Amino acid sequence: MSMFNSSMFDTIKDALSKETSGSRSSGISDILRFEKGNTFTVRLLPNIQDPGKTFFHYFVHGWESFATGQYISFTSPTTFDERDPIGEYRYKMYKTGSPAEKEKSRSIIRSEKWLVNALVIDDPLNPDNNNKVKVVRFGKQLHKIIMDAISGEDSDQFGSRVFDLSSNGCNLRIRCDDQGGFPTYVASKFLMPSEIANVDADSTYESTTDLTKVFTIKSYDELLQGLNEHYHVNDEISSTSDVQSSTPAPAPSPVVSTTTVVDTPVVVKPVSSESPQSTTGEDQPLDDDKIKMLLQGLDG
Repeated sequence: MSMFNSSMFDTIKDALSKETSGSRSSGISDILRFEKGNTFTVRLLPNIQDPGKTFFHYFVHGWESFATGQYISFTSPTTFDERDPIGEYRYKMYKTGSPAEKEKSRSIIRSEKWLVNALVIDDPLNPDNNNKVKVVRFGKQLHKIIMDAISGEDSDQFGSRVFDLSSNGCNLRIRCDDQGGFPTYVASKFLMPSEIANVDADSTYESTTDLTKVFTIKSYDELLQGLNEHYHVNDEISSTSDVQSSTPAPAPSPVVSTTTVVDTPVVVKPVSSESPQSTTGEDQPLDDDKIKMLLQGLDG
C-alpha cells in the first residue's frame, strides 16, 4: 500500500497556498537539467515526512561579475524572511541613486524559483537518470501548470494524481521548446493516468531529497562580501549604508575570505535549463547562453 494519502495532499495544497519555505540549510543535490528541443517526463513526488515541504520556494539574485565577467548567483535571505543586503542595495539605488547608479543596479536580476522531487520517467539527454529520483527546478511557467493541476482549473482531472506512483498517477511532460533563442515551457502538461513499470512506491517516496538542503545559504556578511567583490570590485565588507557604486569607503578587515563568498567556480557546458545554474547548486558562474536567459526573464 502506498505511503501517500489524501491527507498529505491536502497539506501540500495548503503549503502551496501559503508559499511556505524550508529552514536555513546548506548542501548539494542532483538537479535535472533541461535543454531546448527536448521533452522530459517525470512523476512528481511528495515529501512523506513533511508534506508541507514538498515544494521549496526561493528567490535568487544573479548578475555578471564586474570583477571576473562570470555569471554568479546568490540565494536571497528573503526566502527565509531575513534581511538581504543585495536587495537592500538595489532598493537604495532605486530610491536615491544617480542615473548611472540606477542603470548599473539593473544588472542585478532577482528571480523566483521552486524545487520539487520527481521520479524520472524519461530523460532524453541522460537515460541513466530514468527510474531515479531527481530534483526539478522550475520558474513561473511550470509553476502555473503545476498549480493549475493541483488546486486550479485542472484539479478535478488531476489533483492528488500528480503525486501518485500507482497506475492512477499522472506524469508531467516537460517540453523545453525554443522561442526566439530562449527556452519556453508553456507546452508542458500533465498526462492521462499511466502505470510505471517496476517501481516500489514506498522506497521511492523515502528516497527524496531534503529540498531545504539543496543550496548553500550565505550569511548577511558573506552576501555583503559578494556584493563588494563582484559588483563594486572591492573585497572588503562594509554596511549597505556605506556601499557606493564606485569605490567603497575604507572598511574593517574582511570577515570572511573571498574563497567563501562564492562557491568554487564551475565551468558549465552550454545548456538551456529551467534555471540558469548548474546541477551542483547555487552561487556558481554560468555561460553566456544562460546569462541571456536570465536577463530576458524567460524562465520556466
